[in-house]
Amino acid sequence: MRKRILVVPCLLLCHYIYAQNKDSVAAQLTEDSVAVLAEVTVAGKKPFIQLFPDKTVVNVESAVTNTGASLLEVLEKSPGITIDRNGGISLKGRQGVLIMIDGKPAQVSGNDLNNLLSGMTASQVDQIEIMDNPSAKYDAAGNAGIINIKTKKNNRKGFNGNVNLALGQGKFSRTVNSLNINRYSGKVNVFANVNVNLNRNFMRMYALRKYYAEDNTTLLSILDQPSYLTGKAPSQSIKTGVDYYITKKTTLGTVVNFTNFTRRTVGSNVAVWLDQEGKKDSSIVTHNNLRDELKSYAVNLNGKHVFNQNAELTADFDYLGYRIKNQLFFNNVLEGPSGYNDDMFGDIPSTINILTGKADYSETFAKDLKLETGWKSSHIKTNNKAEYFLRTGGTVTPDYGKTNHFLYEENIHAAYASLEKKFEKFTLQGGLRYENTHYNAEQLGNEVRKDSSFSRKYDGVFPNAVISWQVDSLNALTLSAGRRIDRPRFQSLNPFVFVINKYTYQSGNPFFIPQYTWNTELSHSFKNILVTSLSFSYTKDYFSQIFYQDSSGIITYTEGNLDNMKNIGLSVSAQVAPFHWWSLSFEGVVNHKMIKGFVWNTRKASLTQGNININNQFVFPKGWSGELSAFFITNEQELQEVTYPTGQLSFGVGKQIFKNRGTIKFTARDILYTQKMEGFTNFSQSTEYFIIKRDTRAASISFTYRFGKEYKSQPRNTGGAEDEMRRVNTTG
Repeated sequence: MRKRILVVPCLLLCHYIYAQNKDSVAAQLTEDSVAVLAEVTVAGKKPFIQLFPDKTVVNVESAVTNTGASLLEVLEKSPGITIDRNGGISLKGRQGVLIMIDGKPAQVSGNDLNNLLSGMTASQVDQIEIMDNPSAKYDAAGNAGIINIKTKKNNRKGFNGNVNLALGQGKFSRTVNSLNINRYSGKVNVFANVNVNLNRNFMRMYALRKYYAEDNTTLLSILDQPSYLTGKAPSQSIKTGVDYYITKKTTLGTVVNFTNFTRRTVGSNVAVWLDQEGKKDSSIVTHNNLRDELKSYAVNLNGKHVFNQNAELTADFDYLGYRIKNQLFFNNVLEGPSGYNDDMFGDIPSTINILTGKADYSETFAKDLKLETGWKSSHIKTNNKAEYFLRTGGTVTPDYGKTNHFLYEENIHAAYASLEKKFEKFTLQGGLRYENTHYNAEQLGNEVRKDSSFSRKYDGVFPNAVISWQVDSLNALTLSAGRRIDRPRFQSLNPFVFVINKYTYQSGNPFFIPQYTWNTELSHSFKNILVTSLSFSYTKDYFSQIFYQDSSGIITYTEGNLDNMKNIGLSVSAQVAPFHWWSLSFEGVVNHKMIKGFVWNTRKASLTQGNININNQFVFPKGWSGELSAFFITNEQELQEVTYPTGQLSFGVGKQIFKNRGTIKFTARDILYTQKMEGFTNFSQSTEYFIIKRDTRAASISFTYRFGKEYKSQPRNTGGAEDEMRRVNTTG
């Protein structure tokens, strides 16, 4: 079933609006004074969406409906971003997005990335940067671009902070709580952010799988699979650090992060076998008990030295570690004379250790010529185990066919240089990045499997160029082009079998190779409020999800390479303020994808698809604010799978209290309950219709209180402490 969402701008409160602005803004302090503010007042509010020539910025806190939401929920309502049923993230209809947190690649994918983003909340995030065509300074990974999630860090002078408490209720309850504090005095800034959250949820899934004879026409049997799962997902995180300003030109800093996410899921599903006429043959009831645990540790050391007003050197050294545990338990019961009652359980731990170091130098010369150059090296080491056991009648035996031990080690070295030259009406920017990759993988054997290993070395050059022309005071044109790479996540190379249910598995692919993409885009900007872009991309060895079926009827989900994918895209972004109390942001994206490859009997697929994102922000008198937002996604297609339209409508209101020190917000997400995952998949000799619904319709109420005193900073020349603080804020 296809549903459409009609979004009508909220004008019901117009009679309540009257012109007032001046009384709500704190009196401006003189530039040469250092004053203590008796109260922390909100002098202005960042727009929810900011459009820049090289990126789109989402100011998370500016959206009322982000109250009580997870980071994954914030991303899915951000412009141009879509999330599939497996947690895969696409940007403007293209998969292969590099997710970065505070400028560092997340380095996990699939369910682990989903758990990481679900364990973070909107209250932890300051901004989301969306970059379609990043410069050579950034990693070349991400054929669709980069999404950089910048977490909060307070850098206000004095001792201050805020506490946020939020309670949400859908079918189940959730709570989000955070505390942010810092002390910035003299040459030292110390800060800490603590988050404690609990999310209860459910997933209702229905799948109807049909099996055919070799002619793929004659129906043999039908598998009807309704399931219902409930889960509890507590998470805790802490981010703390110190910035030390040695001199006005030199800054050192350190940041430590820890995140703990646990998800416990229980439920059952019924697999009902029907004959070709739809008559019941047998049924198997499966009881599930699943536990996912993800712990992440991160330590950053950073420094910056300003040589003069035009030259600076920055350096970062990072350690990032993940400790992942997946525990599975399935009890399968077939009733009847030939029935059985058996158990399958598995223990799948993984460790990931990442070390990176990088240095960047930039200098601006006379006549508006800027040079940027740098180096980065990373070392990644993973250890993945999978142990499966079968229990029948009290006897436990190892399942060596699924048991595995996979070791992976990867080194990437990169160097880049870019130049930017500004003329009266033109800006030219060009860069070149070189990356060298080497990895070794080893699959340890057992009683039924021999040891095996594979390794690969490859390198590549990744150019990037941007030409901007300021046609007149109203219009500007930008032409950009660049080459990018997507490496298979090391977990995607892991040939483990991950059991979803008795008839559905997931597996890695050790023969997975990188995909390479050329991106070009021509965009027009009118008064920086309307941006229209036309893009084309060509991807070689295109990443795709692949499904195959074995002789016993088990469907396995994996990933692999197809020949290529061509994408033609048109996007329109607008940010307008029809009245001083109403601001509107809009983004519409249309893509025509042409996929070429061979899976089973499918060689080509093409589809025109799109998504729309609308956000209305309202500012009312006496500290009131409101939001009405929506997104809508049309059909999306890969070579074997089509997903149907989906979307969401949400609203929220907020009120400042306690002399602007506190804020109360009420939000309602997915009020029409239209956000679902529905689609159709083609396999060899079988097809499957599926629909998944989650606890997306929920109401939340939150309270935020800001405490402490702030000092207005003195203006400083380039290279002063404020510049260092801005630097540390972008990297920490």
